Amino acid sequence: MVQSKKQKYLFLAFCLVPTFIMFAIFTLYPLFSGLYYSFFDWSGSADNKEFTGFANYIKLFHDAIIPDTIIHDYFLVVTKVIGIMVLALFFAVALTQLKIKEAPFYRIIFFFPNIMSVVVIGILWTFIYNPTMGFVNSGLEFLGLEEWVRPWLGDEKWALPSLVLPSIWAGIGLFMLMLMGGITNVSKSYYEAAEMDGANEWQQFWKVTLPLVWPQIKISILYIVITTLNGSFIIVQIMTGGGPNNATHVMGSYLYQQAFKQYNFGYGATIGVMILILSLVTVLILQFFMRRDKVEY
Repeated sequence: MVQSKKQKYLFLAFCLVPTFIMFAIFTLYPLFSGLYYSFFDWSGSADNKEFTGFANYIKLFHDAIIPDTIIHDYFLVVTKVIGIMVLALFFAVALTQLKIKEAPFYRIIFFFPNIMSVVVIGILWTFIYNPTMGFVNSGLEFLGLEEWVRPWLGDEKWALPSLVLPSIWAGIGLFMLMLMGGITNVSKSYYEAAEMDGANEWQQFWKVTLPLVWPQIKISILYIVITTLNGSFIIVQIMTGGGPNNATHVMGSYLYQQAFKQYNFGYGATIGVMILILSLVTVLILQFFMRRDKVEY
């Protein structure tokens, strides 16, 4: 029995220790390093670091660009959550509830953007938005809507909204599959009972499908929020670089500019701490408002 317990603990250690080491190297170490460097004035490459205390945090609260970057980030969060979840849920229901012969083909088509890197997606949509050769302006001219033709990524008013479409397009497939998995696990007997009670398809969706796939919806929303607050700078950096005139800067892209272009690594680390805090607060608030008791029929 003692030998059995030792083997069990050795096996658990063999499985968990490497994982914890990787987590410590790639998550905990960068996290605490960023917090440490936020108290220094450092270029990121020089050996000398000057301790400045909370000077970077004071600078953060007086930086006029920071409020705009936060607004831009949450604009992308809200539009992506609404756009992705509505479309992903629509396609998930259509491909599971409706008898569509080509459903496997459509699954592949919708999921295809998810196997593409963000860099490729950004470059592709930069060409689509090209003022002279892009598909968007060419399509508008073809439809006789010349008044809508504009340099989308070069227009301060339209540059940020223009980033929403590629972000939604790239995210639908993954969450569609997650929701499809939840919907297919719903017992058909629930729909049969609802139909016997006189519920139409729309009522079945609201009273049966939506409550029973709520765990997948909740996870999807939280995942979109976290990845947007922490990763939207990639698409911004590729397509607009934060321009024009800082109109598309998000917290991540502004961090990149400060740390790696202006060599103000300490201040960049401070922005990173702010991103972490806002992400945690946002997730906790969403967790509170999206909590529900488990639905059982």
